[in-house]
Amino acid sequence: MRFPTPLVPARLLRRYKRFLADAVLEEDGRKVTAHCPNPGRMTGLAEPGMRIWLQDVAGGGRKLAWSWKLTELPGGHHAGIDSALANRLVAEALAAGRLEPFRHARTIRPEVRYGAASRVDFLLTDEAGRPLWLEVKNAHLSRTPGIAEFPDTVTKRGARHLFELAEKARQGEGAAVLYVVQRSDATAFRIAGDIDPAYAAAHEAAEAAGVEFHAVGTRITLEEIETADPLPILPPVLAENPAAD
Repeated sequence: MRFPTPLVPARLLRRYKRFLADAVLEEDGRKVTAHCPNPGRMTGLAEPGMRIWLQDVAGGGRKLAWSWKLTELPGGHHAGIDSALANRLVAEALAAGRLEPFRHARTIRPEVRYGAASRVDFLLTDEAGRPLWLEVKNAHLSRTPGIAEFPDTVTKRGARHLFELAEKARQGEGAAVLYVVQRSDATAFRIAGDIDPAYAAAHEAAEAAGVEFHAVGTRITLEEIETADPLPILPPVLAENPAAD
């Protein structure tokens, strides 16, 4: 996914009310308020003084003229902070056949109802018409260099999705979760069970039921973000493990 307009560097002053951020534009020193398209904690990505990259969205009928897109990380890396972008990245990659675990998909349907009151991100079917229910999760927490984690806070909704995918697997249908890691410095992924033990338990139960789990990295530049190579999934961090960090 290419950014439609050039990104502009700024220094973060503060993030507040979850969806707002004050920043100072580097090019002219103006103080602006930007939309923050991320409801999560953004641990390590929203510290005052960090260099961030904004997109000018003025004229699009929005209340705010700026949208926060990237946070700059050490070593020339970046993190994408738009959590909703994960689904768009996966849609593009599926259509282009870039995701190896799902390369047999012949039809791709987004936002299909399933379970008690949920919508799966994608329902895929292969040439034989066999379904695969695919849930996409955005991940950009990292407490250990090179390792991305999910979730960054308690997610009852995420656990519910795992229970519903497990039921599909028990019924003999395909079910999978794809963690999209929006950090260019990540080389592996793991479940942060110390942050949400219930999610970790649901993850274990879903895996036992036959749900597949995959993680994919991203290539992030100031011009675009796209899915990259698959990432290995490490054993989860558990609540009783003192080496969580």
